[in-house]
Amino acid sequence: MDERKTAGPGAPQRRNPNRPADRASVERRRAALKARRRKQMQMRILVCAVLAVIAILVVILLVKGISALVGSGEKKKTPVDPVVSDQPVETEPVQEPSPEPTPGILQEKVNTTQIENVESLSSESHGWGYGPSRNELNQPVDAVSYQEQYGSLGAYFVRTSIGADKVIYLTSDEGYEYGCTPRILDALAETDTKIVFFVTMPFVEEHPDLVQRMIDEGHIVGSHSVTHPSAGMPSLSLEEQQNELTQLHQYVKENFNYNMWLFRPPTGAFSEQSLAVANNVGYRSVLWSFAYLDYDTENQPDPSEALQKCLDSLHPGAIYLLHAVSETNTAILKDFINGAKAQGYRFELLPANDF
Repeated sequence: MDERKTAGPGAPQRRNPNRPADRASVERRRAALKARRRKQMQMRILVCAVLAVIAILVVILLVKGISALVGSGEKKKTPVDPVVSDQPVETEPVQEPSPEPTPGILQEKVNTTQIENVESLSSESHGWGYGPSRNELNQPVDAVSYQEQYGSLGAYFVRTSIGADKVIYLTSDEGYEYGCTPRILDALAETDTKIVFFVTMPFVEEHPDLVQRMIDEGHIVGSHSVTHPSAGMPSLSLEEQQNELTQLHQYVKENFNYNMWLFRPPTGAFSEQSLAVANNVGYRSVLWSFAYLDYDTENQPDPSEALQKCLDSLHPGAIYLLHAVSETNTAILKDFINGAKAQGYRFELLPANDF
């Protein structure tokens, strides 16, 4: 007889792990347990990361707070009385303001009185050139007459306000570069002489190094217009005349931190209106009381004859125009400056406010 008893109908049934149904149940429970443990692990990692971030933020805030307290304490520190202590008093560094552009070496602004009703002034063009007649000071009579007539419009022809004082104002036009300007600057540096260079927009754009050298060496950089109109400023509308000045002015200001305030009318042509336009945008118009045929690069004057002509024409308040494209001018410049000084003349820069 088999000793194993058969369970009755009411006895609990034992599961057999080897049966397929029981194996599937066990696998499900294991998978669920693994998933639950994995989820718990992810939650722990997330919590730890959040706590770490919070801890870092707290440390940063604490460090900033401590720094602020230390800085505040330093600023509120009571200065040491120099009578009872030799310790230096701590002071806050002074923030220097950015340098403002200045109107050249004179370091002053042009005080121009606005001219009203410019449209009502004459637009008749005058081509500047003086005749041979001279007064007792050797000044061209035409230059003196024009100075009296147009000085109120901010124009220089000859500086009569200095009387018989032996002062010369040397100027040079720079419409384009012919290879002479560096040597001219060298001669001026060697003789310790300052002059006015009148530049056009093409010259400034093509030779910024020369413009910067002019500024650095103490010369005045003046405007000779943007396009140098061949028929002069009176051939343009009032708006176009203003643009010829303001566009070049803004370019030089932005690129060199320099305010121009002197203007040489192209070709020497001017009208009452054109002088008033220049005046109203803050410029003095500078013509001349001495010039000669020096600008033809293919037909340069004899240096010895040119030097004698320059010296024979000396006069108080003279405004000399020597073009910078001239090889003759470049060659005689030092001799002219030294010869003028030997006759008691000195070279100065034109003043901004003389009207």
